[in-house]
This record gives sequence, C-alpha cells and structure tokens, in this order.
Amino acid sequence: MFHTSNYNGTKEQQYGLVKKQLAALIEGEPNRIANLSNASALLGQFLDRINWVGFYLVEGSELVLGPFQGLPACVRIPFGKGVCGTAISERKTIRVENVNQFPGHIACDAASQSEIVIPLIKNDTVIGVLDIDSPELNRFDEQDEKELNDFVQVLLKHL
Repeated sequence: MFHTSNYNGTKEQQYGLVKKQLAALIEGEPNRIANLSNASALLGQFLDRINWVGFYLVEGSELVLGPFQGLPACVRIPFGKGVCGTAISERKTIRVENVNQFPGHIACDAASQSEIVIPLIKNDTVIGVLDIDSPELNRFDEQDEKELNDFVQVLLKHL
C-alpha cells in the first residue's frame, strides 16, 4: 500500500498515534462515507504488509462493499459466508492466520493469505465490518486485534 515510516516507537505507541489521527480527521464530520473513506486511507498508510483494507456495510441480509484501499473487491457478501459474513453472524472479531484453511473463504484477491475482520456494532446494531487482508500468512497478532478493535471504537463514536 502506501506505508510510510512516519510512525515511530512501540507498536502500541504507533497505534495510539493512528487512533489520534483518526479522531482528528473525523471529529465533527457527520458523513459516514467520508469518515469510512478517511479511516480506510489512514489504515492503508499506517499498516505495512497488507494488500487490502476497507469496509463492508450491512444492506438487508448481506454486506455491500464500502470505502476501501486496494484492488477491486467482491461487491456483495451474504451473512454467514466467508470471513466477513461469519464475523457479522457471530458479532465478533475473526483473525485468520491462513485464509486457505478457513471454511468457505471468499477469495476476492488470490494474493491474500491472512485476514482480520472486525464488526462495526453501534447501539447493539451491526452496521458493517472492517476487513484487512495481507499477502503474508499470520500477519495479524493479538495486539493488532486489540488495537484495531480500539480503532473501530474511535470510528464508531463518529458514525
């Protein structure tokens, strides 16, 4: 992607900075698409070793492609299908070390090897997911999962 080395310090400090940047970018902006666009661009710049980052939004009983950074992607994903649809159905973050071993994985980009999907839940309503893919196996660890969940919480305050 567009990874820059402007982020110094520990992984925790780097994520802290990106969360502050997100809050500054979306503070006072009511438009959901604008905020999701800036959030995906910010993560695309911040995270290294990824090939796709973006959002799918709930529409009826499926997820529809929202703002993202990366190659063109699958447009619609039914609930319960693939990593994104499973994260929505189970209402929990799913971190997959090897997507080829995930039952029913939907391969939008054959280069993707690992993935993390975080549901966007506001006022007990699931509104979408944050989806991040990597061309490396086991790219995302427990700390990435925690920090990205915190990132989503910052985002949800402004959606």
